[in-house]
Amino acid sequence: MNRAATVRSLHVNGGLRRFWDFPPEGAAPDAPAIFMVHGFRGDHHGLLRIIEALPAYRVLAPDLPGFGQSEPLDGTHDVAAYAAFVRSSMDRLALGPQTVLVGHSFGSIIAARAAADAPGAFSALVLINPISAPALEGSSRIATRLAELYYRLGAALPEQAGQAVLRNRIIVRAMSELMAKTRDRPLRRWIHAQHRAYFSAFASREVVLQAFTASISATVRDSARRLQLPVLLIAAERDDLGTVQTQQELAALMPDSTLVVLPEVGHLVHYEAPDAAAGHIADFVESRTR
Repeated sequence: MNRAATVRSLHVNGGLRRFWDFPPEGAAPDAPAIFMVHGFRGDHHGLLRIIEALPAYRVLAPDLPGFGQSEPLDGTHDVAAYAAFVRSSMDRLALGPQTVLVGHSFGSIIAARAAADAPGAFSALVLINPISAPALEGSSRIATRLAELYYRLGAALPEQAGQAVLRNRIIVRAMSELMAKTRDRPLRRWIHAQHRAYFSAFASREVVLQAFTASISATVRDSARRLQLPVLLIAAERDDLGTVQTQQELAALMPDSTLVVLPEVGHLVHYEAPDAAAGHIADFVESRTR
């Protein structure tokens, strides 16, 4: 990552939160800022390749409360609380309604809820690998149930044993192997290294379980019909968490949506196709600001 950022530590919604603020490089004066929300068990690092490919824009990327370097919330880590965090962050950072909101994976659920709950707060919404169908339905339901048992076990065991289960490198590697679709061996090794480095940066076992429960209990569908702004959905042909059909159905629920499907990519668009995703984001934003 060659793009430098200012790290901002701000008290938002009752705790200290970390934000990475990337200034634009030669941007047009009217270029909107972009606020990005990462996915479950990740932190801002997962979005860095897309940020690198958007040099003309100011990009702000927080660690969600309870993950990375941000303190946990006082209450439950659910979609409503995270959406409230996004809206409060906008106020705290003095970001205006021209801001574009971006969310990846679980972050797509959060971003959609934040935009739906605050009409006029954002100029556009971008959802990468949007969660288009309930996790407990379809072909992924068995894997989801197993994952749920895993996180519940991690929370129920004594502290040391529970931490060992949740941070187990073999399990983290297995998750990474399942999600990565690329056949590029160096890229696969890099993806596994990213998950090994950042997939266990969480505040507590309870935070992880609450966030996981939120991630499988909601979808972007919950907010789709209330999204009164232009929405770009960047889906993936081989995404195990959302088929092309369910992505098309999701897009049809939105008043103003554009769907693009990246071929030969799975749920890790931010790792496997960041330049393509950034290109679509830039084209979409420019088309809305002309």
